[in-house]
Amino acid sequence: MTISKTNTDVPHDAVYWDPVLETQSRANWDQLKLALLQQHLQHAYKNSPYYRSSFDAAGVHPDQVKSLDDIRRFPFIDKQVLRERQQALPPFGDLVAVPERDIVYISASSGSTGVPTASPFSAQDFEDWIDYEARQFWSSGLRPDDRYCHSLNFSLFVGGPCVLGAQKLGALSIHAGTLPSERLLAIAKQFQVTAIWTTPSYAWYLGETAIKEGINPLTDLSIKRIFVAGEPGGSIPETRQRIEALWGAAVYDYYGLSDIFGSCAGMCEEKKGMHWAEDHILVEVLDPDTGLQAPEGGRGELVLTTLKKVARPMIRFRTGDIVSFTSEPCGCGRTSIRMLGVHGRLDDMLIIKGVNIFPSDIEAIARKDHDLTGEYKLIVESDNHLDRLTVEVERAESYKGTDAELAVRFAGHLKAVTGVSSVVNVLPPNTLPRATHKAKRVEDRRSKVWG
Repeated sequence: MTISKTNTDVPHDAVYWDPVLETQSRANWDQLKLALLQQHLQHAYKNSPYYRSSFDAAGVHPDQVKSLDDIRRFPFIDKQVLRERQQALPPFGDLVAVPERDIVYISASSGSTGVPTASPFSAQDFEDWIDYEARQFWSSGLRPDDRYCHSLNFSLFVGGPCVLGAQKLGALSIHAGTLPSERLLAIAKQFQVTAIWTTPSYAWYLGETAIKEGINPLTDLSIKRIFVAGEPGGSIPETRQRIEALWGAAVYDYYGLSDIFGSCAGMCEEKKGMHWAEDHILVEVLDPDTGLQAPEGGRGELVLTTLKKVARPMIRFRTGDIVSFTSEPCGCGRTSIRMLGVHGRLDDMLIIKGVNIFPSDIEAIARKDHDLTGEYKLIVESDNHLDRLTVEVERAESYKGTDAELAVRFAGHLKAVTGVSSVVNVLPPNTLPRATHKAKRVEDRRSKVWG
């Protein structure tokens, strides 16, 4: 078993958790990934009945992998495959590539079916994951003298154990979970918490709740870093800046998924994209229409292949997330590729009059206009066989103009960005529901969206 470093191995004033790895050349990154990929595919083929059958049926073999591009010859899997194989061979399915005695932890997500889909970890898988979380926290400026409050769900949710990464680097860690907002604020005030992790929607909601409770986030609390995940908002500058202004704290976006491990990417202190865990996960960004690799910076579906996770390898897993990446050098000195945000999901993408629109596109407009609260909802209907988009927004308490003026302005901005005309309804403040976790922004009332 690999023994990874602890906070005692890293000087507290060090810039990097693992300087050799984090600052290596792109050529070295590719060389490392290829070696890991070749070894990992051999492990999956030899030890997972599903992958052996799947690779054989597709006429591919790990011995054929001579470059990173060769991964494209292998078949995809998706969430449906995970569910089907788990149900066919309970409790973990035949993608698993280790004996059950080697599995020490599972996370699970229910998805739309309500049937929990397990994500198993070996002891080394878990240790690798937590070491990466420590590395990521360190890149975002968390240090051993911080007081960190982890306010993510612990009920089988893969984001729960990420708190162990903060502990590993030496931060005082509070396993808060999903406490009521008033209780969470009381803890943050009592222990003068300096960092917290939640969703963008809840970070905004919690700040609003603090003000209603007579707590000024800027002066009564000590929170200086807010880590967010679970929604696109953290990588939308307008959303991030409004949360930062509300709290007087720096906001860092993180990305993870239950099917691999907690957070796979996160912002450094430059906050210009999320550095990816390239030594753990191989990335493809594929054009949803052609299936071909999207150009750098272009939007496409995120497809992931694990490089180390032995309990259940994930080979070419289609996430459904629409993302973009860059390999341009980062000012922090780290050389890993950076994800520029999750622009939406394939299942959340709206096709209106032939135009692809994601909620994140509209969120940027809503958050930028300070005459609005920043909350919004999208309603799509069919009127005489034509799509109609209605956007509900809220005027800010401080707004002195008319609702009609605000609606016209917002509609103009939206059309300039997306090319789509819309009906804009301006609502009083606090009309739209606030989300304590992930916000639901879209209501598609069309009976036949694709036909």
